[in-house]
Amino acid sequence: MSEAIIDWERPTRTGLREAILCEGKSTAQVRQILTAAIERPLLLTRLSPEQAAELTADGTPLDYDEASRTAFSGAAPAAVDHGVVIVMAGLGDVSIGREAERTLAFNGITATVITDVGVAGLWRLMARLEDLKAARLIIAVAGMEGALFSVLGGLVAAPIIACPSPVGYGVSAGGQTALMSALSTCADGILVTNIGNGYGAACAAMRILRTTGATRQN
Repeated sequence: MSEAIIDWERPTRTGLREAILCEGKSTAQVRQILTAAIERPLLLTRLSPEQAAELTADGTPLDYDEASRTAFSGAAPAAVDHGVVIVMAGLGDVSIGREAERTLAFNGITATVITDVGVAGLWRLMARLEDLKAARLIIAVAGMEGALFSVLGGLVAAPIIACPSPVGYGVSAGGQTALMSALSTCADGILVTNIGNGYGAACAAMRILRTTGATRQN
């Protein structure tokens, strides 16, 4: 019997499907949760490759993505394009951006993904400016000094959710500098998540989309 209490009513209350943070949980605990879920859908986040290998070794069906360390148990709904764009400053930010992308997909939303457009080579970002201007909502992931957040905030009209990344040397301090940069940006109206929280950024995006009538509960 699982010790976990699964929140199956979450979609009814919030419009977000249930998710399980696997970091800090044993493989046995995660297996118990999956068994309790039977065939109901679950999103697993921060699931290590080793845990995924153990879980699937006994035939447990999981759609696992190593880049994001996420897994789908059960079917995700058909994905619909609602104009979400995920922008990542560098390839080192892909795991976080991919977590956001997979979270959206599990909830039936597809996203356009733009990678490696950090402002150290501003021309790379400007080359995608028309795609960015067409976005309904942007999730931006950046480490180092987090300059991408302010630059985007001065270029596009869409809501921007800044997700600081722990990527960077020395005083980047595991994403603290990017977080402070996002919080103190001079660009108006940028929303900020915790460091590395691609899942949270996706959930914030879905709340915004549903509030504005772009999506319905799955």
